[in-house]
Amino acid sequence: MVSSQEQIATRVGVEILKQGGNAVDAAVAVGFTLAVTLPRAGNLGGGGFMLVHLADSKQTLALDYREMAPAAAYRDMYLNADGSVDKQRSRFHGLAVGVPGSVKGLTTALQRYGTMTLQQVMLPAIRLAEKGFAVSRDLALSLARSDQRLKRWPAAQKVFYHADGSNYQTGEILLQADLARTLKRIAQYGDSGFYRGSVAQRIVDTVNQAGGSMTLADLSTYQVRIRQPVVGDYRGHRIASMPPPSSGGTHIIQILNQLEHYDLQAAGHNSALSIHLMAEAMKQAYADRSEYLGDPDYVEVPVAELTAKAYAAKIKRHIHPARARASDSIKPGLELPAESPQTTHFSVVDRWGNAVSNTYTLNFSYGSGLMAEDTGVLLNNEMDDFSAKPGVANAYGLIGGEANAVAGGKRPLSSMSPTLVFTPDTDEVLLVTGSPGGSRIITTTLQIISNVIDHGMNIAEATQAPRFHHQWLPDKLTLEKGFSADSIRLLQQKGHHIDASRWAMGSTQSILRTEDGWTGASDPRQSGTLTAGY
Repeated sequence: MVSSQEQIATRVGVEILKQGGNAVDAAVAVGFTLAVTLPRAGNLGGGGFMLVHLADSKQTLALDYREMAPAAAYRDMYLNADGSVDKQRSRFHGLAVGVPGSVKGLTTALQRYGTMTLQQVMLPAIRLAEKGFAVSRDLALSLARSDQRLKRWPAAQKVFYHADGSNYQTGEILLQADLARTLKRIAQYGDSGFYRGSVAQRIVDTVNQAGGSMTLADLSTYQVRIRQPVVGDYRGHRIASMPPPSSGGTHIIQILNQLEHYDLQAAGHNSALSIHLMAEAMKQAYADRSEYLGDPDYVEVPVAELTAKAYAAKIKRHIHPARARASDSIKPGLELPAESPQTTHFSVVDRWGNAVSNTYTLNFSYGSGLMAEDTGVLLNNEMDDFSAKPGVANAYGLIGGEANAVAGGKRPLSSMSPTLVFTPDTDEVLLVTGSPGGSRIITTTLQIISNVIDHGMNIAEATQAPRFHHQWLPDKLTLEKGFSADSIRLLQQKGHHIDASRWAMGSTQSILRTEDGWTGASDPRQSGTLTAGY
């Protein structure tokens, strides 16, 4: 079964499974296809994280293919002379582009854990780029909304708009000849077809012409990190998720540890009490994120301490069931010695019980908007996920500290949270899930887990249920549409500052094991999604 944010990509993944491929083969095919059919988030020029579960050996591995800062990057590179942050340079400039990791991540996963050749799994993406596909309503709207960013750069304008500058309409055929050539080079030469040679040179030239400081050595020396997942236990279920430089797994487990002290089922799903308790736990996690989380290759990240049951018990002492704590009273709580809404997630399981949970991104929709000349490769603006200045929020309102300061070769902190949940008795994969959503990825993924475990929902119910979010600062509890007026009034009485959001939260793509087999659900908050099996 395959669950993704784009129908064509889901069907490609299912076809790979039908041909005898395993979950990794299908996931890699989906990843390359999304770079063609979902260009605002699927990508070659970005990065992400993949969890792979191998059923035979019962191993779960975390592939970190997050972008890296170019070697020339330095701590205060986004500060003006007066010490203020220049947001333009960190978001829409050559200096915004991190060294891409997606191609290396997908090819590494296939080489280590797949069964099919790179040519086999990339063929659908190549055909879609070369022969074109019908533009969906979702893609047409997305390109129309992003025209100011994309039309700044001639290469992107040439690909995504007609010669007269007009928008593609639903049903028109989008051809991407340059991208097809790049995909063919990767299929023929492996990741060297991207990180070395003409494609690499084009990326470096384009970034530097836009004011950046990337070199061929930055690309040729990029490495995927194989890390151990962060693992916790929630009401007897083993949880495996992404370790740093993703903050997602650490804080999902930290929050779940706190929630284990409460009977959320008795409190009622999305009742004022259950929302209050979860929001209070969220606040502390995001406060801790601001202080302790960063690239573990550069800073010591106290994952064990943050995910300890004892730390959760300590936090619980400060949570009052009838009163919200003001965010300015909450500080990072350990006693230690001296991203996007435009991300995308997909989940895959195969007939043997192998599973892949993958989240990757360009950061903003279409990243920086910058496209490497003659390659069809859109480039990320992931450098904005560093702390340009400690204590100053990034584009998603997240506060960062010294642990996430800019440095050459460093990976920026992320909220991406591809996650696996295992059955209590047999320790088999129960749930494969994840979501885009910037700072809301952690809380969105958390609520899918709680909906399934605490409230016994099927995966469609768990996906459709209204969501909420609190990230410590700013001090507001954001609610989707669908919460009762009584619950909102009770939350306000407890001291919560309510923000009734007109925006949907996340786009989860999830697969759940049931007694009758695998079931899946794509989030109805996003059009064009599809979960399918055979």
